[in-house]
Amino acid sequence: MEPPSFHPCDEAVISTNDDASNCKRSAVKMGYWKDDYIVHFVRNPDRKAPEINRGYYARVKGIEMCIEKFFKKTGDKCQIVNLGCGFDTLYWRLREAGHMVTNFVELDFPNVTSRKCYQIKRNKILLEKIHVEDGEVRLSPTDLHSTNYHIVGVDLRNIEEVAQKLQQSEIDYSVPTIFLAECVLVYIEPQNCNNLLKWFAANFKTAAFVNYEQVNMNDRFGEVMLTNLRQRGCSLAGVDSCISLDAQISRFLQCNWHGARAWDMVQIYHSIPASERARTERIEMLDEAELLVQLFQHYCISIAWIGDLFQDIEITVEKQLSSLNID
Repeated sequence: MEPPSFHPCDEAVISTNDDASNCKRSAVKMGYWKDDYIVHFVRNPDRKAPEINRGYYARVKGIEMCIEKFFKKTGDKCQIVNLGCGFDTLYWRLREAGHMVTNFVELDFPNVTSRKCYQIKRNKILLEKIHVEDGEVRLSPTDLHSTNYHIVGVDLRNIEEVAQKLQQSEIDYSVPTIFLAECVLVYIEPQNCNNLLKWFAANFKTAAFVNYEQVNMNDRFGEVMLTNLRQRGCSLAGVDSCISLDAQISRFLQCNWHGARAWDMVQIYHSIPASERARTERIEMLDEAELLVQLFQHYCISIAWIGDLFQDIEITVEKQLSSLNID
């Protein structure tokens, strides 16, 4: 199979990592959640609007809640594969929380992983967390391999390269595996995305996939979002799977995953404990409450699974969805 060529949109897609990292750093700086490691990747973020800060809080908290549910099934005897990882700090946050998973693999474009590798190798705090006694840390310009943490540069559209990089990262196809993707699949052409999802489904015995992405993109607000992204050079090649929650679910089912569920971010936000929501809502007043509602309505989290272990994972949403408590 001939590897896909570098797409003209790739540079714009790569730049979304810097945007997301800056937004997360802004929210952390404001106290929405604790992350002592992102400062090593993003030094001086611009302060973002309150709606953006709270939106990223819901995104990070929603994914964390999913992972916690998976850990109740597997303990630390699982693998996490972070697709399009960018400067995500999940590995270090899990280590700080006392989790030592069997294997943690991060994949992204080589010019993203090279920057991440550079920051890791020159930072004692980051290095100490990935160094395990009697284990070595092996570095190349784009890849890093340690005992249970790996970061590799790869084009996710090239299945053969993905397989090779996972092998180099000592992936075990028989161990329960959690795939994570935050606004990644939407940038991949449907055929390439389907090939990737089908390959995962065919090769992993027990797996779950947590996908954070756009949804309801066929209404007026969604059209504005699409226009803004296209003006930045991002084509959103996979936007057809972002038309509805049903479309998000169908993408996985059509790629041989055994089941899937999806919730928009209004529902995810209301699944966060009320006391925790109240804490974050006191941090800063919203400038445009309606904008936050619209943003939440146009992003979602999907969970798909292979095998029986993760099939009963649910997100419990509060009954009252009439208000986001944002006035």
